[in-house]
Amino acid sequence: MLNLACLVPIFPLIGSIINGFFGLRIGKNAVGMVACGSVALSFLTVLLMFASLLFTPAEERMFEQVLFTWMAAGDFSVDFGFQIDPLSMVMMLVVTGVGFLIHVYSIGYMHEEYSYYRYFAYLNLFMFSMLLLVMGNNFLVMFIGWEGVGVCSYFLIGYYFEKKSACDAGVKAFVVNRVGDFAFLLAIMYIFNIFGTIDFSDVMHMAPEKLIFGAEPVTIITLLLFIGATGKSAQIPLYTWLPDAMEGPTPVSALIHAATMVTAGVYMVVRCSVLFEMAPLIMLTVAFIGGATALMAATIGMTQYDIKRVLAYSTVSQIGYMFLACGVGAYTAAIFHLVTHAFFKACLFLGSGSVIHGIHGEQDMRKMGGLKEHQPITYITFLISTFAIAGIFPLSGFFSKDEILYHALMDGNIILWGMGATGALLTAFYMFRLVFMTFWGESRVDPHVHPHESPKVMTLPLMILAGLATVGGLLGIPLVHGWHALHNWLEPVLHFDLAATLEHSRHMLHAQGEHPASWAHLLIETEHNVWVEIALMLLSLGIAITGIVGAYFCYVKNPDLPGKFIKGQWGYELVKNKYGVDELYDATIVKPTVVGSFFLWKTADQKGIDGGVNAVANVIGWFSVQARVFQSGFVRNYALFMVMGFLVLLILMF
Repeated sequence: MLNLACLVPIFPLIGSIINGFFGLRIGKNAVGMVACGSVALSFLTVLLMFASLLFTPAEERMFEQVLFTWMAAGDFSVDFGFQIDPLSMVMMLVVTGVGFLIHVYSIGYMHEEYSYYRYFAYLNLFMFSMLLLVMGNNFLVMFIGWEGVGVCSYFLIGYYFEKKSACDAGVKAFVVNRVGDFAFLLAIMYIFNIFGTIDFSDVMHMAPEKLIFGAEPVTIITLLLFIGATGKSAQIPLYTWLPDAMEGPTPVSALIHAATMVTAGVYMVVRCSVLFEMAPLIMLTVAFIGGATALMAATIGMTQYDIKRVLAYSTVSQIGYMFLACGVGAYTAAIFHLVTHAFFKACLFLGSGSVIHGIHGEQDMRKMGGLKEHQPITYITFLISTFAIAGIFPLSGFFSKDEILYHALMDGNIILWGMGATGALLTAFYMFRLVFMTFWGESRVDPHVHPHESPKVMTLPLMILAGLATVGGLLGIPLVHGWHALHNWLEPVLHFDLAATLEHSRHMLHAQGEHPASWAHLLIETEHNVWVEIALMLLSLGIAITGIVGAYFCYVKNPDLPGKFIKGQWGYELVKNKYGVDELYDATIVKPTVVGSFFLWKTADQKGIDGGVNAVANVIGWFSVQARVFQSGFVRNYALFMVMGFLVLLILMF
């Protein structure tokens, strides 16, 4: 069954081609069937492959399918192939499963669009690119998928190209991602320079022997990889594109900016966990950047009124949690939260789309309220997913978030745990602020608008995703040894022998005449204490309940209180304006770049280069005009010139 791997990305590619070239001719119903059917076929194929891998012994769960030799030049040779292992299988299930539900939802949400075929062509092309990214067997195939999802994101964010804001948002996403992508490309070049290959299995196998723990090469490689991840996964400092990306259709936000593309950076870091484990400085950087992003984005989310922007900053914050987990070495916890986040955040985005659809395009929460009576299915599914993201037992977010906080304290430090815990408190507060402002209280909807529930083609995916958000925590049951199914599944991929690596690095340094400091402190493992974990779980639950109660008190019991509290507060305005980071980037990067570009255009190009070329042409033209007198066409003039030339030659000779 694993030999079917090549079919998984091909199905969406075929769907994209059919809809892109023939969509207008075949009609909307056929377009929807082709788009959804192609992703459904991919999902079914992945299920068959998963069953095959599940019944394979754990130590043999690594299959590589090489389709052809892609590039060969000297020592550089790259195969185009796929690597199927427990990690890539988890990502394939998420991408195709959640992607299929969002495709089905899009049939109802986008049905009135004229460019219906174009939307689904882009969406299928994105699925193809994302599957390349997670299935590639080497860094270059991953990079092609990496760039592909970036291009498709640009297409989909700017889908409403008649709106300047949508076009600007697409360009912003594209440009910001190029910064991270350039760093990723440099990392690939450096990896080939050191290892002579860019194949994942070869690089990870040779890394402990080729690299020295904590040395400059592995530090540079992992730093460049992490910069690439911050761009794609919207972390500090390259996070500013994602909130603006809400200009695209809401299902796009659910697919690209919640469940798949923005988690690509997390997947890449986990895939390269062997390299990151050998770079302790970068691991600490990853943890603090993740924690700081989670905290900062959560504070901004508290001040936003656009329902999609609240969810956008929530996404930035939750991905920060995943990087926090990666930074403390809790890679299973990072993937666990990635999976549960895909369930509840896709449901939340699609739920916001259902709300927007039901009140005819309104996104300002100040113009909502009282919608739970008009949209009961949307409300119930939205509420379940909100409880999940807030971390309420026994929903999925409780288990995955709590595991990250546990490892942040036990494997990291109290500061990292404090960042995560504070972010959890703010998350519970601003998410229930969203629920209360949207669904509770008196209706503030325009009187001319009559709210209504969405059609079944939209509510059915909501119900399925809410169900997954409810039971998804069963993948990682804590306390009982051996019951963490996801940990057991990923262990063959994420197993890393730190002791052997440190010993090999010590021998390499001794051979070079260096005497490293002792690394024994790195081998001290924190003893797992069930009672400590239970205490932290109860504390985490208490933090979430505190946030919910605070939101209820401010937005249900005393709805006038927030307005009185924030009135005249400069700190509130600072947070509401996103800490002025966009303005800072505009002032220090964008505007100087524009001014410099105009200088190069008007001065260097037009006056310098074009002026120089034109000057040469003008000089030649002047000489040509002067030379015309010698080409008069009169024989007597030619005879005179010949005589004068003859006389000049005589003078020169004598």
